[in-house]
Amino acid sequence: MTTTTAPRTAGHAPRAVRASGLTGTATLLRLAARRDRVLIPVSVLALAGVVASSAQATIDLYPNPQGAIGAVRTALENPALVALYGPISSLTLDAFATFKTVLMGAVFLSLLAYVVVRRHTRTEEEEGRLELLGAGVVGRRAPLAAAVLLATGAVLATALLTTAAAVGVGLDRGGSVALGVAWLTIGLTWVGVTAVAAQLTETARGTAGFALGALGVAYLLRAVGDTAAAGSPLRALTWLSPLGWGEKVSAYGENRLWVLALGVVAYAGLVLAAFALLERRDLGSGVLPSRPGPARGGLSSVEGLTLRLARGTLVGWLVAFVLLGGLVGSMAGNVQDFVDSPETAEMLRKLGGGGGTIVDTFFATEIHVAAVAASALGIALVTRMRSEEGSGRLEPLLASPVGRLRWALAHLGLALAATTCVMVALGLVAGVVDGRRTGDVVGTVGALAGAAISTLPATWVCVALAVLLVGALPRLTGLAWAALIVFLVLGELGALMGLPTWLTAISPFDHLPALPGGTLDVLPLVVLVVVAAVVAGLGLTALRRRDIPA
Repeated sequence: MTTTTAPRTAGHAPRAVRASGLTGTATLLRLAARRDRVLIPVSVLALAGVVASSAQATIDLYPNPQGAIGAVRTALENPALVALYGPISSLTLDAFATFKTVLMGAVFLSLLAYVVVRRHTRTEEEEGRLELLGAGVVGRRAPLAAAVLLATGAVLATALLTTAAAVGVGLDRGGSVALGVAWLTIGLTWVGVTAVAAQLTETARGTAGFALGALGVAYLLRAVGDTAAAGSPLRALTWLSPLGWGEKVSAYGENRLWVLALGVVAYAGLVLAAFALLERRDLGSGVLPSRPGPARGGLSSVEGLTLRLARGTLVGWLVAFVLLGGLVGSMAGNVQDFVDSPETAEMLRKLGGGGGTIVDTFFATEIHVAAVAASALGIALVTRMRSEEGSGRLEPLLASPVGRLRWALAHLGLALAATTCVMVALGLVAGVVDGRRTGDVVGTVGALAGAAISTLPATWVCVALAVLLVGALPRLTGLAWAALIVFLVLGELGALMGLPTWLTAISPFDHLPALPGGTLDVLPLVVLVVVAAVVAGLGLTALRRRDIPA
């Protein structure tokens, strides 16, 4: 533990002050909460707001709930839909109103827990700030304890606020409590998962690989278990996934609150394991040793290095978008079963659909939501610059003939290319899958690939905003994620929530054409591209003029 010398007082010799393992936890917790004073409140309010607004819209759109649910029962059993969102808990309006948000909201809550824990443990350690804190009266376990407590508080606040919001829009009180329990079960588990991942590797990138990889495996196990035939042993895979635990709570169905015990046990076990692993490693290192690179590699440029460092992330996102394209394409044939009234079609139109058929409206809605996800990929790739800078790895690179502008352009170019590739892949796969149903593969592929490409200007604006923050306000880089959440709420849900036009126009996604089926207006897309270029240019200029590291 850290030992410091107390000030000398008259008549007394200096005395040593020894910090216990958790000394300074409260102080570090206040510091972490202050640093996340924007990220956590915005994320909590957004998650609870999406549940409430989605449920309210569903309630308003179905004047005859039982008839509507009976009509879509077959569609709800579509394996692709079950793999994506899980099975519906019961044939009630409340369960139907929260069908998508139970699992998807839990995934986003897990991401919030991951971001908070990683930021205040491995990222702080990698950038050298924990070593400075350790020079004071701060226990070795205090940073990890503070990060776990903050993430736990964020998960608990989200679950409580979401429960209150669901009850507020008229959903069943017991089912709403079960919804909060489902989210709490999954969120707490990912606090523990990320805490362990932060001890295993010596980089924030490695922590991301373990924590997000575990989330992907959990999602896959749940999907396989949910879509397996009745009586198949594969059905048990759902119980091996923390996401499956949240699903098994059966909110607005059987309301199995006892499933929370699984999440609490997993949370406690993983957090204890994280503290045990912390004692087995040195500051700045991980339990698992880093693999040395080859003695002679083919990285002859900064662009090649940037691509090499991001290859795992790129492969994971590309696979995810290919799978998403297959799911969206396979679901298109059942879309008509969901539409039992003009009001339902109007809801889909407000969510981004165009003026074509209901299938066109469905594709436009899903493609716009996927564009928001692609923006997250672009932001993640750009904000790596800040991580490289804070960890000290940038300075040796800039000591070579590589300039900071070329280094930044390599990251920006990779982000733009990656977002383009994943969106095109989504459109191509969805077009092939749906084209086999309609008998017009070429036409469907062309329409959906074009629709996916039309969303890229809005995605590039988000990427450019991240570049501006890295260049001009490097300590506030996390605001790029808060901005993306705001853009999502305003652009994709603003019309559904009845927000004024001037407010929804703030989001770049509000200016996208509703393709396929809608009219292509090129001017707004050109304006978005110009805005992205100007904002990115300002960010690059600011980066050239400021100190490295900031």
